[in-house]
Amino acid sequence: MPSTHKAYKGPAMEGVIARWYARITERDRGYRTLAAAITARLPPRARVLEIAPGPGYLAVELARRGLRVSAIDISHSFVRITGDNARAAGVEVDARHGNASQLPYADDSFDFVVCRAAFKNFSDPLGALDETYRVLAPGGRASIIDLRREASRDDIRAEVDAMELGWLNSLWTRATFRWFLLKNAYSQDALEQLVQRSRFGRGEVLRDGVAFDLRLDKPLAAAAPGAQPSSPAA
Repeated sequence: MPSTHKAYKGPAMEGVIARWYARITERDRGYRTLAAAITARLPPRARVLEIAPGPGYLAVELARRGLRVSAIDISHSFVRITGDNARAAGVEVDARHGNASQLPYADDSFDFVVCRAAFKNFSDPLGALDETYRVLAPGGRASIIDLRREASRDDIRAEVDAMELGWLNSLWTRATFRWFLLKNAYSQDALEQLVQRSRFGRGEVLRDGVAFDLRLDKPLAAAAPGAQPSSPAA
C-alpha cells in the first residue's frame, strides 16, 4: 500500500529551490570522478539506478560511459531537470518520479544502485535500503554516499571551496551544511546499526573527506542443480 507519510525531511526541492541547487552544483567535478570509479567496477552496458539524482549530473556522466541508467527522484522538478540535462548531453537516462522506499521497478532489475547526498533526508531509510536490496540483481552492488555527522568545519570548508562558488553562495552553502545538513547526517555507528537491520545485514563504510561511502553487496542466489552460476558485477 502506498505510504501517506512524507517521503523526505525538510523542504520540498521544487521550483526555484531545485533550480538554485542545480546551478550551485553544476561545477562539481566530483560527478565525473565518481562516474569513472563506478564504471570501473562494472561490466559494459551494466544496468545502473541512481536514487535521488537531483539535477542528474551523475546520471548523465554514467550514461556517457555507456551504462544503461535509470534515475528516480521524489522531486518533480529534478525529474524534469534530469531529463533536460540528459537530452542536452545527447544521452539516454530513464528519469522517473517516485519514492526511494517504494521503488517502481521489478526485483533484480539493476547491477548497481547509487545514492549521493540524499540518504540523510529519507524519512524511511530502512525501507530505502530494503528496496535497494530488492531491485539489485544477485551479485549486484550499491553505494550510498552522504555527509558524515563527524565531519569537521575544516572538512566542510574544503568541500564547499572545491565547488568553486561565488562568495555569497559559498557562505550560504557552508551555513546550510552546518545548520541543516549536518544535523540530519548519520554517524558511522548509527549507519552501521541501520544496515544491520536491513536485508543487506552488513556493509562497509569508507570515509572520504566530508562524506562516507557505504558499500553494500547482494549475495549471489543459490544456483539450481545443474545450472551455471551467475557472474557478479566486476
